[in-house]
Amino acid sequence: MVSSSEVPTSANPSLAEAASVWWKIGILSFGGPAAQIALMHKEVVEERKWLIEQQFLNALSFCMLLPGPEAMQLATYAGWRLHGTFGGLIAGLLFVVPGAVVIMTLAAIYSIYGNVPLVEALFYGIKAAVLVIVVEALLRVAKKALSQKLHWLIAGFAFIGIFFFSIPYPLIVLMAGLFGWFLGTTQEEQRVVDMAHVSVRKTIGTIVSWLAIWLLPLLALTWLGAPELLIEVGKFFSTLAIVTFGGAYAVLAYMAQDVVVQFGWLTAGEMIDALGLAETTPGPLILVTQFVGFLAGFREGGFLLGLTAALVALWVTFAPCFLWIFAGAPYIEWISNQPRLKGALKAITAAVVGVILNLSIWFALHVLFTTVNRQHLGPVTLWRPDLATIEWLALALFLLSCFLAFRLHWGIIKILLVASILGAALRLML
Repeated sequence: MVSSSEVPTSANPSLAEAASVWWKIGILSFGGPAAQIALMHKEVVEERKWLIEQQFLNALSFCMLLPGPEAMQLATYAGWRLHGTFGGLIAGLLFVVPGAVVIMTLAAIYSIYGNVPLVEALFYGIKAAVLVIVVEALLRVAKKALSQKLHWLIAGFAFIGIFFFSIPYPLIVLMAGLFGWFLGTTQEEQRVVDMAHVSVRKTIGTIVSWLAIWLLPLLALTWLGAPELLIEVGKFFSTLAIVTFGGAYAVLAYMAQDVVVQFGWLTAGEMIDALGLAETTPGPLILVTQFVGFLAGFREGGFLLGLTAALVALWVTFAPCFLWIFAGAPYIEWISNQPRLKGALKAITAAVVGVILNLSIWFALHVLFTTVNRQHLGPVTLWRPDLATIEWLALALFLLSCFLAFRLHWGIIKILLVASILGAALRLML
């Protein structure tokens, strides 16, 4: 296995040269993880040959095993391969910072001016388009994940568990992972990987260091008597950082209902607006956590608390990503040759399909109906829309967005723009 210092001599960029490329990728990283990974592959593998194809694919497989944003983690790994820990930090941060600045600005504008009729009208169309984006993500993930009847069953049980019985997402991930682990075949050929150069002691030191970087600020908030909201935001998004396997929409599926129903930080409409803004800005979609933190803090204590809550959400969302990469990078080739880990990942990904289906239905109910009631029948939870409150304009915009996405194959940003402008015009006219 090649260590971080053993990059090909034909691809040995300076730190400044690499940083300029990471910055370029960061400001151009629109369109979600698939587009971001494609852009990174073009820049790092095809044009500059900083990584060979197999190194890139092994790293991508590893990042898909991890909770959190795989594109950001892939950038961090590439930076680590070239310039060690410092290079990984630069690559990861430059992937996140441009989008974080934009989201922070938009969150402040949204919080202060969100009740302006024109702004509300613009977001009316965005909500309908976002619903199409979630459905499109559901179909895309399902196509890749549900290759066997067993995977369909796992997805079905995951949907029933979270939608009707409110089983926590972390528990669903754990059960699916264990199920896939025990059923994972051990008959696949395993290539022997030389791990003699890997220092377990150094790995333990890396884990301890990054756990401290991640968690000590949260303990400091508690010791300093910070507002309870900041501690809740830190705990919630720290949990999210550990359990959100399966990409950005799995994060949203876990987060959306808890943020709205359990904590009451945002309304369902605001949660959908947050996703719409995150879709149209550079950087990982998981930056929606920053938007949520800002709105929760702003609502409780004004701008300063909103800014602080957003920074806390950012910290606990991305600090774990550096922990996973810096601790696991030396083991990537070994991990990619473990059949049982592959089995666990496939089962988790199948479960994520069911969880995203839950998100799709939950979003659809709150976009297409003004009133949605939550009812309990023993252990079963039911979401029942008031049919008399159907939003016909939202339904029309949703159908138009479906046509643009599935028939004309328009990109996300174009669909959001058209739906927003058309929705605003019709909303203000009616």
